[in-house]
Amino acid sequence: MAEMCVPKEPDGLDEAEPPFWRDGCLTQAPLLLMLLLISLGLFMLMLITLVQVSRIQQSLPREMEHQGSCSPGVVLQEPMKSDLEEIHQQLAWMNDTLTGLCRPCPWNWDFFQGNCYAFSQTQRTWKSSVSACQDMNAKLVVVNNAEEQKFLQFWNIRNDKPAWIGLTDHHNEGSWKWVDNSSLLLSFWKQGEPNNQGDEDCVELYNDGWNDKKCNAEVFWICEKPSGLCPGLRGPLSPTQPMPLDGPQ
Repeated sequence: MAEMCVPKEPDGLDEAEPPFWRDGCLTQAPLLLMLLLISLGLFMLMLITLVQVSRIQQSLPREMEHQGSCSPGVVLQEPMKSDLEEIHQQLAWMNDTLTGLCRPCPWNWDFFQGNCYAFSQTQRTWKSSVSACQDMNAKLVVVNNAEEQKFLQFWNIRNDKPAWIGLTDHHNEGSWKWVDNSSLLLSFWKQGEPNNQGDEDCVELYNDGWNDKKCNAEVFWICEKPSGLCPGLRGPLSPTQPMPLDGPQ
């Protein structure tokens, strides 16, 4: 009998299991299996189609040589051209289907501008939040533009929970650096911030801007990492465009 997964209360953090993936696991497992089977079936269908294309293209030189003596102007027989058109239509359909099934981000991560974001359900210190993101091959979020700031603020407005971002000046007071060691070029401070009251060296996100805060305070946190690549051909193929014999590049 398969072990049932029971959601845990958010007041404790299991280091071996990130909190983002606990809830909804009973419904996600069958869905993941279904998507895996569909993707596998489409991959096999695409492989068969590519073999057909390869065989047709290998037969083209023989057909052209055979027709060259009697019909120099004929490049491609109509039945063979029709077969190629049908195959390319099938490839285009499979490409669109695979792209639609693809999830660029893990479960419970949000996609925005080519990146994936995870919003914690527990509270940690700034340094512990940095480590939690690194454990998931991510980083404490770095805000690069105004659109990203608005996206992050929406989470704060919706949940009314300030959260750590990857900005600090604990190495050099007044010299703000991101966790990737890049300098602060664009800022969204709240009015009157940063004020460094009581040695506040780390930054948290509010719905109306940033606030400097003591790094040992425990608040929520936001992780960020690049999204994954979805399967698919690099571009549409016309019925007369040759397909590489070794398949899509």
